[in-house]
Amino acid sequence: MVHIGQFNRLPVLRHSDFGLFLDAGDGQSILLPRRDIPTDQPCEPGDRLEVFVYHDSEDRPVATTRMPKVQVGEFASLKVVDINSVGLFLDWGLPKDLLLPHSEEQRPLQVGDYCVVYVFLDDRSGRIAASARLDRYLDKIPARYQVGEQVDLLLASSTEMGFKAIINHRHWGLLHRNELFRHVRNGMHLKGYISELRTDGKISLSLQPPGDQGRDELSEQILSRLRQNGGQLPLSDKSAPSAITAAFGVSKNNFKKAIGGLYKQGLIVIHADRIELLE
Repeated sequence: MVHIGQFNRLPVLRHSDFGLFLDAGDGQSILLPRRDIPTDQPCEPGDRLEVFVYHDSEDRPVATTRMPKVQVGEFASLKVVDINSVGLFLDWGLPKDLLLPHSEEQRPLQVGDYCVVYVFLDDRSGRIAASARLDRYLDKIPARYQVGEQVDLLLASSTEMGFKAIINHRHWGLLHRNELFRHVRNGMHLKGYISELRTDGKISLSLQPPGDQGRDELSEQILSRLRQNGGQLPLSDKSAPSAITAAFGVSKNNFKKAIGGLYKQGLIVIHADRIELLE
């Protein structure tokens, strides 16, 4: 069975003037247009190709080897490129834009705006569409994450407390402002970490690895930067927090712990205005 709006590995049936016809099962075939035929792998009858299947401008299933920005069942931040009476059209990296029906809008949007949406397959029409009503598509089953676990994040909206983020395309989490030591914005994809699983089911997030893991990674970054800069860096435990955040994207407290550990290992010397490598 071919999965519309997702990647499929399909065998080549035959060549034609228009491209390749791929076996879709049940005696059906899907066209891979000539412009999308890969040149770096075999494409003879029987060979299997990894293709994304969607609908062309005439609502016929068609295959492509292009990489869309999102698949059915996923969330993404996409740009509005056109608006008409039917809805908004989003750039998702394919020749035919993705429809966000007006009924699925969460707030008014203009051409050029970006919007975080969920991509789904409409049960009635069988067409791929987008929705900005995110809550209805996120998992209501309690999450089974572990504190310290690395996760994929999509920043969806900002609040007074921080940024609401979608975790692994499944759950809501909150990235608190006091955990932010770098510039972030809505629509960004980031690697993050589970910092707290609250009793009310809410999930707190961080962009830094927890505990010793985070300090070890930061220590390696500091050593690497020292080697790149001739063994010196104009930062120390007396430096302004803003200078440390700009250089490493971490809090001054975490930076002090990391260079303190390197000092105890005999790897650096800490001066009032700089640190020096002793290797």
